[in-house]
Amino acid sequence: MNSNLLHPKIQKFIDIHLNEDLSKLLFKGTDFEGVSTLEIVEQIESKKKAKDKLPTWFSEKNIYYPNKLNIEQTSSEQTAAYKASILKGDSIIDLTGGLGVDAYYFSKSFKSVVHCEINPELSQIASHNFEQLKANSVETISENGLKALVSSKQHYDWIYVDPSRRHASKGKVFFLSDCEPNIPEHLDELFQHSHQIAIKTSPLLDLTAGIKELKFVKAIHVVALHNEVKELLWLLEKDHQSNTNMFTINISKNSTEIFEFQLNSEQTIEASFSEPLTYIYEPNAAILKSGAYKTLSKALGIKKLHPHSHLYTSMNLREFPGRSFKVEKVMAYSKKALKKEGIKKANLSTRNFPERVEQLRTRFKIKDGGDLYLFFTTNLHEQKIILICKKAEA
Repeated sequence: MNSNLLHPKIQKFIDIHLNEDLSKLLFKGTDFEGVSTLEIVEQIESKKKAKDKLPTWFSEKNIYYPNKLNIEQTSSEQTAAYKASILKGDSIIDLTGGLGVDAYYFSKSFKSVVHCEINPELSQIASHNFEQLKANSVETISENGLKALVSSKQHYDWIYVDPSRRHASKGKVFFLSDCEPNIPEHLDELFQHSHQIAIKTSPLLDLTAGIKELKFVKAIHVVALHNEVKELLWLLEKDHQSNTNMFTINISKNSTEIFEFQLNSEQTIEASFSEPLTYIYEPNAAILKSGAYKTLSKALGIKKLHPHSHLYTSMNLREFPGRSFKVEKVMAYSKKALKKEGIKKANLSTRNFPERVEQLRTRFKIKDGGDLYLFFTTNLHEQKIILICKKAEA
């Protein structure tokens, strides 16, 4: 950490050049003492990435930024605030603290927060930024968090850990044992220091695989931001034996959609099906990740179009965790029939359909956008159909 970068003149220079071509700045160079042009450019790159993801950091003076990869890998403020809203107590230790976004928000809910970070420079950066942000209840430790915890005699209300996936593990499905630290291997040690553990993982982690690797899983939160799943949060409670509660959360600018169900309910529920009715519903990304397909149908009293289509329908408009549409027309999938509609611009989606959106756009010469929504899907009679819809108005 080069503290010369915090000099007022350099901080002003960074702010002035936030929207400039950085390659030209690198070529031109700077003449500040004690800092290189590359260091200044790295601060600019990281601060630009923080503008939307970390607005509190962006708007605060004298924030020191790590490299842009650390910004990309950290929690967003919205997801960190959500975690802090569901973890409560007096003390929490973050074993893999990173830039400290989660720890900062934990400091709003806990009297004592311990931030562990194995990278000495990143730990120093986080400590400096905590001071600027007045997060006075956060203690920083520049050490391997797991080792620091195991060697101590401290007991915490919560242990929080965000294990990183090892580069050697590839493929869509991976395991917690592929991560560092290896949480399943150290669970018993962790439970000696807290009765409650929160584990953040990538949304790529398979839910079934995670359940098999862990124990005492009390709840899983599937957290999406603007309809993109960002993380899975696994809440473990020592000796918990009953069913696992599932929460799907989709955080958007003006609202947060939450749907709760029990993990084993999906296997016992019988879904009901229907031809497309007046309204069509498309679940948000968090629900699709959770697999609550039949559970959603029963809980909201809506019907599915097909076991594998994951589109829902009803006669009357329902409040729904996702997008709602009014059906303008239902038609069999036919190039000739769709051509007759004369649609030149529309939003296309496919659900349980053999062709991709890009192929359909080319075939039917339909540009993206407008107020029409076309769903290419399969009905309960295994027929390929097209639903011509508009956004539903409450």
